[in-house]
This record gives sequence, C-alpha cells and structure tokens, in this order.
Amino acid sequence: MRITADTNLLVRAAAADDPVQSAAAAATLRAAELVAVSTAVLCEFCWVMLRAYGHSPAEVAQAIRALVAAGTTRVDRAAVEAGLTMLEAGGDFADGAIAADGARLGGEVFVSFDRQAVRLLKRTGVAARAPR
Repeated sequence: MRITADTNLLVRAAAADDPVQSAAAAATLRAAELVAVSTAVLCEFCWVMLRAYGHSPAEVAQAIRALVAAGTTRVDRAAVEAGLTMLEAGGDFADGAIAADGARLGGEVFVSFDRQAVRLLKRTGVAARAPR
C-alpha cells in the first residue's frame, strides 16, 4: 500500500507512548510500499515532539533523518534539508522549510517579523529580512 502519513501516525511511531497505537503506527510504516510525508506534516511533527514531548532539537532532527533515510519515504528533500538546517541552528524547522518552498515558487527574499528566523536564515546563506 502507498500511504500519506498524517502527523499523528509519525508521532505515535516516534514517541512510542501508546502501546496499541504506537505498535500500529510502526507496523503501518514498515508495511507501506511508499510513505508520502508532506512538509506540513514534518513541521507539525517537529512542533509536537519539541513542545508536547520535550525532545531536543537534535533528537527530533535524528528522527526526521531516520524517516527520510527509509527507502520507502518520499519527502520534499530540499525543504526537509532547509528545515533541518534551521532546526539544528537553533531555529524552527518550519521557517527553513517555508523559505525553501518560497524560493522554489519564485520568492527572492524570506520576509518575516521573526528576527531570529531572519538572522538564522541569513547565516545559512538565504536572503532574508524584516518588513520595512
């Protein structure tokens, strides 16, 4: 079966906090011929694992890298790498992924009131600034 994974499926598999649902999530992911994971799902996954479960950015990055390394997983690799770069630099995965998506869609500069995101993106070579 070729599946599109929802955030809760990935969280249950990674958190292993519910014996029944976690086992079902892991089995579903293992059995799938293809696991499509949207960038939005990975943004939510990061938020939940960091904020609700208290995992460190390094632990969350490792979980995402393991998921992406699975031969059956399909993601927007450019957005995932940009998100991981931000996450590992102390920022939000979502900001990196959004900047990558925007660039792919023709945006030249990431614009945000989030000063930390702008600073971290600039540090990684992405054009970014605050609104004027």
